[in-house]
Amino acid sequence: MIWIELLVVLFFIFLGSKMGGIGIGYAGGAGVVVLTLIFGLEAGNVPVDVILIIMAVISAIAAMQKAGGLDYLVHLSEKILRKNPKRVTFIAPTVTYWMTLLAGTGHTAYAALPVITEVAKEGGVRPSKPLSISVVASQIAITASPISAAVVIFASFLEPLGVSYLQLLAIAIPSTILACLVGAIVANRLGKPLADDPEYQRRLSAGLIKLKGNEEHKDSKEAKWSVGIFLVAIILIVTYASLISKKVGLIENPTIGRNEAIMAVMLLAATVIALVCKIKISDVTSMSTFKSGMSAAICVLGVAWLGDTFVSNHIVEIKEAAGGVLNEYSWMLAVVLFFASMLLYSQAATTTALMPAALALGVSPIAAIASFAAVSALFVLPTYPTLLAAVEMDDTGTTKIGKYVFNHSFIIPGTVTIAASVIFGFLFGGLIL
Repeated sequence: MIWIELLVVLFFIFLGSKMGGIGIGYAGGAGVVVLTLIFGLEAGNVPVDVILIIMAVISAIAAMQKAGGLDYLVHLSEKILRKNPKRVTFIAPTVTYWMTLLAGTGHTAYAALPVITEVAKEGGVRPSKPLSISVVASQIAITASPISAAVVIFASFLEPLGVSYLQLLAIAIPSTILACLVGAIVANRLGKPLADDPEYQRRLSAGLIKLKGNEEHKDSKEAKWSVGIFLVAIILIVTYASLISKKVGLIENPTIGRNEAIMAVMLLAATVIALVCKIKISDVTSMSTFKSGMSAAICVLGVAWLGDTFVSNHIVEIKEAAGGVLNEYSWMLAVVLFFASMLLYSQAATTTALMPAALALGVSPIAAIASFAAVSALFVLPTYPTLLAAVEMDDTGTTKIGKYVFNHSFIIPGTVTIAASVIFGFLFGGLIL
């Protein structure tokens, strides 16, 4: 029966990916119904903490967006990019990486993609180079963000094994930063020079390509205040997590746990932004970040619940079948996470569904942390929103999806970046743990 039940899980994941967007969450819930009521499995754990963290963080980001904070960050990014347009392939992923790292969501990259495209064209750089690695950087940075749901839930899995939240970040941040640099080097070597690209020349001669040029932006003081408030909130969260950690131990009996503190501080930040910046609260729910974030919460609810229902009911069989292989070839976990995340479409969902099982199988904390970046293979299927947005925004036609589905502009830079991050993860993990 285990194979039939596995097919049921895969069917609903496939169905959800075909539905697109929030559909993966819908299909995940439908799969739980089938597994429990038809096959008699016990329902798995609902990833409550993950969902609540996503909701709290997104509520603060949406408030910041309403106050103009995200636009302010994009304008700062534009200034950085325009200072050296020839090196946009290396600067652009750095920008999207840090925006995601600080915000805890990759959806912040949307606002930066048009700027990256324009700067690349002005500098005579093939836009597919910076766009491809920038999208990948915005995805992999989730596994290094101190407030992302994926990092927080993974840290809770590692703490019983003696690995602290700070140690996880100390490995994840440098390994993903260096990996993005490797990915940028590879992306910079892909494709013909822009001037030699026939599709670009065709569109240029047809008058389909236009340069917007540098536009003056005047950011309000409310926009700057909102960013400052949000950054202070992140600093508070990381500081508090450090103080209550067993490694530091300055607060031995905390009155509020780390996960709950993240939720509370993010809601506090949203409150302060609303009051100080005098935003219209009713408009917050109409922000693009709010809509995408709440969709992500539903996706995590459905698909992670489905995965946990299957794994928790068959952990003994899974240990017998895969335990020996993963113990001997620990890097195989990265391969499993890579292919799982391309279907689950969420770093948090993939982490919640598979990491407990991997650790239960005896995978070492070092191997699990090194493989963690592989939950970011959301670029493999060319249907992820930020990927599609990059293709749509590149009017030169260099960023594209091939007719064979997988031969798109993001597959090589993305795969190389994740592979490099896994390698760096093992190196830093061996030094820190």
